[in-house]
Amino acid sequence: MKRRSLLEGVLAASMIGALTACSAASQSGAKGTRLGMSKADWREILPADRYAVLFEEATERPGSSPLNDEEREGTYICAACHSPLFESIYKYDSGTGWPSFTQPIADSMGTKADYKLFIRRTEYHCIRCGGHQGHVFNDGPPPRGERWCNNGLALLFVAKGEPLPALRV
Repeated sequence: MKRRSLLEGVLAASMIGALTACSAASQSGAKGTRLGMSKADWREILPADRYAVLFEEATERPGSSPLNDEEREGTYICAACHSPLFESIYKYDSGTGWPSFTQPIADSMGTKADYKLFIRRTEYHCIRCGGHQGHVFNDGPPPRGERWCNNGLALLFVAKGEPLPALRV
């Protein structure tokens, strides 16, 4: 009986170690280690509407973002941590009322399954701060066929030639 308890303890400890390693690996990437800021920290920094979208996974009204009409060259960055997420060359008008892109900057996004509408959707978030950006769908234009449908409140736009703001740490 004691051997069985010992084996169960060893197995449990090794599983916890493996899960911790997987969690740490999923929170790091080319953009650096995921920030350790709490929701309370973000609530103090961000306006209420941006906080609601980024950290409570709210959605803004379609057609309400001025970024829908943004046509200049530049970079779209996370409104929370300022990490670059999209280049303007990949933005297009999807007709949905939200800024849409055919692809993000490499290694800038994490994804997870979302069943809030009782169907499986793929939610994506900034890999650096975890801020909710939107959902990716497989109905976009060629060649990738992806539509990265983003909340405008989750983004800031930096025009080409302007300096990117410092990353929040």
